[in-house]
Amino acid sequence: MQKLGLTQSLNQKLSPQQIQFIKLLQIPTAELETRIEEELEVNPALEEGQEERVEEVDPTSEEESVNEKEEDVNVEDYLRDDDISGYKMQGDGNYGEEDKDMPIPMATTLNDQLSSQLGFLGLDEREEVIGKQLIGSIETDGYIRRELEAIINDLAFSQNVETDVEELERILRKIQSFDPPGIAARDLQECLLLQLNRKEDPSVDHLNAISILTHSFAEFTKKHYQKIIKKLDLESEDQLKEAIAIITKLNPKPGSVSSGLVKTQYRIPDFIIENDDGNLIVTLNSKNAPELRVSRSYSDMMDSYSKSDKKDKKLKETVSFVKQKLDSAKWFIDAIKQRQQTLLNTMSAIMNFQFDFFLEGDESNLRPMILKDIAEKINMDISTVSRVANSKSVQTEFGVYPLKYFFSEGISTESGEDVSSREVKHILKTMIEAEDKRKPLSDDKLEKLLKEKGYKIARRTVAKYREQLGIPVARLRKEL
Repeated sequence: MQKLGLTQSLNQKLSPQQIQFIKLLQIPTAELETRIEEELEVNPALEEGQEERVEEVDPTSEEESVNEKEEDVNVEDYLRDDDISGYKMQGDGNYGEEDKDMPIPMATTLNDQLSSQLGFLGLDEREEVIGKQLIGSIETDGYIRRELEAIINDLAFSQNVETDVEELERILRKIQSFDPPGIAARDLQECLLLQLNRKEDPSVDHLNAISILTHSFAEFTKKHYQKIIKKLDLESEDQLKEAIAIITKLNPKPGSVSSGLVKTQYRIPDFIIENDDGNLIVTLNSKNAPELRVSRSYSDMMDSYSKSDKKDKKLKETVSFVKQKLDSAKWFIDAIKQRQQTLLNTMSAIMNFQFDFFLEGDESNLRPMILKDIAEKINMDISTVSRVANSKSVQTEFGVYPLKYFFSEGISTESGEDVSSREVKHILKTMIEAEDKRKPLSDDKLEKLLKEKGYKIARRTVAKYREQLGIPVARLRKEL
């Protein structure tokens, strides 16, 4: 049974200006110039140059009331693709070394490159549809993990094309001959073999490498080298070493940026920290401080309209348009200024928190720091700090660092002192680099060694840090 009733609730909605600021805040320096150019194109009331004083329109005028209706913007449209509350990030106590993705992928996509090569095969219309379906099934790392039977069903239902596994395999083999080598493999073994089989005049070591991957792949992944020598009847360990050296030079992720199919643009630092005889000075990259102003001609136009006949319908529409553009220009300039101030406040707080690191560049000087620490210092929301830290970087005397590099959890020592997890990771990495590769250190052994150095750490935490550093388990680090 349905009932009618009144309920009262308090909902907070962001103003268009707040949304403008949020979107601008998370844009990195490299993209800010493009965003400003876009705004200059669509808003003639916004100009480049030093800001001039603009006379305010009388808020009691009729034109003001006309525009108040037009300013009732539906905020939901702005929020649909922007997770305002999603401020958690890997840097908040769990930032791994693999996150140092300095290049920003640009230009041609892998799908575009493969589709272009498909055009040179001379396939008929039906085969080309199948080829495009296979290419569309290739994931970003270059693999096809979808079962061929599922792709057959996709073709039947979405493209009305009937095929079978045999035909699909035939066209797949053609795509697997494309660049980059190893593309469209269904697993790592096939990916590596596709690369090795391209060699026209293989050496003995090359043939041994093919044999290892074909007949002893399981033993190879587990580094059971003596089993491989016995199974393949190799003459010596040296033969095995040479073959493995060939395999380890292959690309296990042919769809990645390293394949050379995409151009890269390197990170432009948003901040610069300089050391002036022990005094650290942080400045914004000059690209973050553009000179923008409200158009004087539009302001004069608004002023003249406000003194004219207010009963003319067309004039009211013109006044409404002009004021909308003026307001939009003011909003944009204010949002850019607020962005600059927020960036500087956040970076200054991080610099002061990690002062010793920025002074000497010693990773062991990094203190445990989470988003909340900085948010409290600058009296802003954690989500704001996250937006700055997730997409910005700083240039120091020791290199360019993403801001999330400085966020990490704390580990207790025997003396009761908190140290950064980054310091522990640094020591862990050093231990593993110095280990005997014939008898690599297990996580249990690493845990004991760290405890001997005074770090209170559990074995599962050692395993987590090792994985974040991109270091495999002990048995996979074993060498001959």
